[in-house]
Amino acid sequence: MTEPFVYQAKLVPELLVTRLDASLRFWRDLLGFAVAYDRPEEGFAYLHLAGAEIMLEQVDDSHRTWLTGPLNPPFGRGINFQIEVAALDPTLERLRQASWPLFLEPEERWYRMAELEVGQRQFLVQDPDGYLVRLAEHLGERAIAGGS
Repeated sequence: MTEPFVYQAKLVPELLVTRLDASLRFWRDLLGFAVAYDRPEEGFAYLHLAGAEIMLEQVDDSHRTWLTGPLNPPFGRGINFQIEVAALDPTLERLRQASWPLFLEPEERWYRMAELEVGQRQFLVQDPDGYLVRLAEHLGERAIAGGS
């Protein structure tokens, strides 16, 4: 039996999508998110994965949407959503099995944070509407390279 969903995130992006079924195939089936709840009659789904939460809403002129301008693909230009996962390999395998292209191949990166470097193994992929998603596996912390 699965445990009930508990809201954790204080910031939850809501992405407008062209086809909810295609977006669910990507976010749920390939990335591993679970549907906390949905309203199929409104083309809406609320998803979660290990503390990450996101809402998907299918664009439909008969429903209320908050468009601030034309919605031209790829959607979400200028943003990427980083999602920390326990391990990248299961997701990479699902994407490979589905022949889903990666935007950026897996890489190891270390980012300075105050007096430390924080490492992550990461890759980028686009969802069906072009939203850029960066999945990251935490590698730990270390002293700044070349530091005193």
